[in-house]
Amino acid sequence: MVSKPPAGDPVQDAPQVTPPQHAAAGLPAVGHTLRIAREQMGSLRTARTLLKVNQKDGFDCPGCAWPEEDKRHVAEFCENGAKAVAEEATLRRVTPEFFAAHPVADLAERSGYWLGQQGRITQPMLLPEGGDRYEPVTWERAFGILAEELRALDSPDEALFYTSGRTSNEAAFLLQLFAREFGTNNLPDCSNMCHESSGSALTETIGVGKGSVSLEDLHRADLIVVAGQNPGTNHPRMLSALEKAKAAGARIISVNPLPEAGLERFKNPQTPRGMLRGAALTDLFLQIRIGGDQALFRLLNKLVLATPGAVDDEFVREHTHGYEEFAAAAGEADWDEALAATGLERSEIERALEMVLASERTIVCWAMGLTQHKHSVPTIREVVNLLLLRGNIGRPGAGVCPVRGHSNVQGDRTMGIFERPAPAFLDALDKEFGIVSPRHHGFDVVRSIQALRDGEAKVFFAMGGNFVGATPDTEVTEAAMRRARLTVHVSTKLNRSHAVTGARALILPTLGRTDKDVQKGGRQFVTVEDSMSLVHASRGNLPPASPHLLSEPAIVARMARAVLGDGSATPWEEFEADYARIRDRIARVVPGFEDFNARLAADPGGFALPHAPRDERRFPTKTGKANFTAAPVEYPKVPEGRLLLQTLRSHDQYNTTIYGLDDRYRGIKGGRRVVLVHPEDAAARGLADGAYADLVSEWTDGVERRAPGFRVVHYPTARGCAAAYYPETNVLVPLESTADVSNTPASKSVIVRLEQSPST
Repeated sequence: MVSKPPAGDPVQDAPQVTPPQHAAAGLPAVGHTLRIAREQMGSLRTARTLLKVNQKDGFDCPGCAWPEEDKRHVAEFCENGAKAVAEEATLRRVTPEFFAAHPVADLAERSGYWLGQQGRITQPMLLPEGGDRYEPVTWERAFGILAEELRALDSPDEALFYTSGRTSNEAAFLLQLFAREFGTNNLPDCSNMCHESSGSALTETIGVGKGSVSLEDLHRADLIVVAGQNPGTNHPRMLSALEKAKAAGARIISVNPLPEAGLERFKNPQTPRGMLRGAALTDLFLQIRIGGDQALFRLLNKLVLATPGAVDDEFVREHTHGYEEFAAAAGEADWDEALAATGLERSEIERALEMVLASERTIVCWAMGLTQHKHSVPTIREVVNLLLLRGNIGRPGAGVCPVRGHSNVQGDRTMGIFERPAPAFLDALDKEFGIVSPRHHGFDVVRSIQALRDGEAKVFFAMGGNFVGATPDTEVTEAAMRRARLTVHVSTKLNRSHAVTGARALILPTLGRTDKDVQKGGRQFVTVEDSMSLVHASRGNLPPASPHLLSEPAIVARMARAVLGDGSATPWEEFEADYARIRDRIARVVPGFEDFNARLAADPGGFALPHAPRDERRFPTKTGKANFTAAPVEYPKVPEGRLLLQTLRSHDQYNTTIYGLDDRYRGIKGGRRVVLVHPEDAAARGLADGAYADLVSEWTDGVERRAPGFRVVHYPTARGCAAAYYPETNVLVPLESTADVSNTPASKSVIVRLEQSPST
């Protein structure tokens, strides 16, 4: 039976703590999935919906971007994917009456969990200037307000158009087309906060800012290194691929400051044996200190170079550039420095080297644990160096595997959502549509916040997501958003961003992945690109949550018509009526999408985009070859008495969406304000397990950033390191603390002190 949303925020003052678990999935995951799904959707709707997730004739999971095999399971979803679907397909509704009863000031006091649990938004809403609550508004008036504000700007660059990774290819293509026809490249996206470092490093080194492997490659690998990633919570279906690889003889090294249940043992709910016993996954666990990864990979590279016959000389000679400079830098790697940076034992690194040398086919997977540091880009370059040394790019069963976190974040970038677009892309776009796109670079996420703060930007438009909840330096970001003339959010559900507004604010409710989409041209589908560059269709099967919803492509098309008027020759109305017409244009602008519609019709499973390093060992870099790099080794230097904090997700969370208040695998129940600290580090600070502490970050600007009232949990973290959940700890991340090159917030390496506080 469907349950009602919580009337008030649950109390989180005293979370219960039990020892962390050592296996993921199994019967508890199945039970939790069914309970959440029934609470949100009811039994019949649960069956009708979940059996369509990730199926060829169904819809793409709105959660992570992990790909599917060609042959699908009947239940092709994980626990957290089912939670994401249940939250979107919920029968709970947020109506105008809800907004009448809850002023914006009240919404601002609520937790993200409470806001998300209220249900689907049913009508467009306006917060008028000087008003204290949202009120209903017609779509026509909403687009009129957008047109008024955008046309009143002194420059198109005073507008910001943000994109969440859930946005479809079709909507993303239209949004970037509108922004550029309007006159700006201000197209920040969620990739700026996650895998921008990966794209920056890979584009420089191999010429393509995407992963180079397929699922089949994972299944064929001899060695898989999983670094800075927790697939058990963030990409659970990846565990099935690792299990299959292990069964075929692969070995796995996991590199992480925290032990994670999913990488210890996976109890596959698809098989009886998996449910009962599970499969051990990790062969070697390197419990590295936060930010020590570059030092680890640099030392491994030195050791490979020093091993006779270990380097693939033919590959290096034929396909790479910069080897001599890199080899000289690697030769300077120092054991003592590497041990200090990583916190590892010499024997552990020597064991990792043995496994690297024994492997003919190696894949390195990573996620935010590598991408959100000041030195993230050189760290990922060092990973590439290791693979190049052994010829592990463009070889079956080998390559780079940055694991994307949101279901179409990679596709949005492919469609042109990028503040620094390639000239060739703009040339093709201009030729196709007869426009003149701006050539100067726009603002990424951090620069967008700075522009709002400094009065350089006045209108903020978000296609999905929870910008305020996802971004760093919460107090600075919220103050910046409140300086805007207009904030607009295309949304399915409520989140923190709806309570932090400009002088005026609009909420534009949209169809979700699960919703049936019917336009003038008939029933529509959209497309997405997964983490391994496979493009496929997504078709919702449920009646929309309200007759007042518009699809994302329709919202962009109507906004464009309202703003650009008769001066635009782009057939926006045609695009809204039939998304196939959008795909026809994508096919003529974006390489790899030729015959887009025909290929989708021919193969319901979709198609793979070309990847020159993977497909033909061709590297479209400036040198025409794969580039070795030789950056100085960096790692965080932590002052005496301080800890290095990483922000992370709980198991009841996807990005900033909070499904519940538990973190089952880590033994946390009933609260999110916890900080995980090694027992010896806690004892040195006089903090017993169960004590409460304020987290205070330290940065060069001298500003005190404080997150009060966190329950201390003694936990087997790496020494000198701590961990706590975001978005609660985003307040601690300085806006200017970013990765070199990529400008990604350094949310995984925050220097903090813990000050004892009274329990609350």
